[in-house]
Amino acid sequence: MNRDFVYSGSPAHIVFGEGKSALAGAWVETIGCRKALVLSTPQRQADAEALAERLGPVAAGVFAGAVMHTPVGVTERAMETVARMGADCVVSLGGGSTTGLGKAIAYRTDLPQIVIPTTYAGSEVTPILGETEGGRKTTVRHPRILPEVVIYDPALTLGLPVGISVNSGLNAMAHAVEGLYAQDRNPISTLMAIEGLSALRTSLPKIVKAPRDIDVRADALYGAWLCGAVLGTVGMALHHKICHTLGGTFGTPHAETHAIMLPHTAGYNADAVPELLAPVVEIFGGSIGGLWDFAREIGAPLTLKDLGLSEADLDRAAEVATENPHWNPRPVDRRSIRALLQDAWEGRRPAP
Repeated sequence: MNRDFVYSGSPAHIVFGEGKSALAGAWVETIGCRKALVLSTPQRQADAEALAERLGPVAAGVFAGAVMHTPVGVTERAMETVARMGADCVVSLGGGSTTGLGKAIAYRTDLPQIVIPTTYAGSEVTPILGETEGGRKTTVRHPRILPEVVIYDPALTLGLPVGISVNSGLNAMAHAVEGLYAQDRNPISTLMAIEGLSALRTSLPKIVKAPRDIDVRADALYGAWLCGAVLGTVGMALHHKICHTLGGTFGTPHAETHAIMLPHTAGYNADAVPELLAPVVEIFGGSIGGLWDFAREIGAPLTLKDLGLSEADLDRAAEVATENPHWNPRPVDRRSIRALLQDAWEGRRPAP
């Protein structure tokens, strides 16, 4: 094992356990704040308003306008609400869309963030922000983006539909798989990646069968936290570049895009670094194609065509994805990525 590495641990407070979301108000005060703006998507507005009511005097109000891919225009409207209500921190209740909005506000203002995840996105423990503007999604990494407090309450995931649970879980797993072959990987991130993948490999099929099992939900949330923490400490590669291209340029749904692309991007890199992806092979049945088998087993989407992409869109996607490519263990070229996208569009199982 290479013993030359740099590991920078996250300074975020991780609060994990059933019912811990009730402590949100206390954490607002702990981080030295007095007026929290609660963020959510329109679909979770009632939950956000109920949370604001529980926060009592430390609640500044609610902004329920978060949407997928964190459009800059939405962030600008949220910033107006922050200023109007005199908020000195944000509390993000929901999945990756709401977390992204909180991060975007914090990046611009350095306001503290408390995140209460209700899905398995994992982005709540990363200093990475992806924003869309003018049909392009760009990412930035900065210490201001990392939330100060993350409260994981498994009870809040009991009502998460099975389909969303599956897709967001695979989204989290993508963070860990990329962490295994990241250029700046280290022994600690690798341990977290393997543990996170194992937890989700075990828990997601059980959620399909028993979605109201609180212990299984806790296991999945634990796995998502670890997978997200991996992405928070290492760089991104091909998988995230392609998913950001598809989401930012074509508006494909975030979690579903990650779920579909994961077996294909892992398969693409497995030829170059089989020793680094050996844990994935072991966890998923003896071959890298086991990721695809697992996705099919738990009912995840398997084809890009089902997300509304036309075959003609693949040419544009390959062009954008290779314009400014991230570092990747296997060289990236337009022809190879076009072929990879074709396989994902058709839903072909990666070999072997």
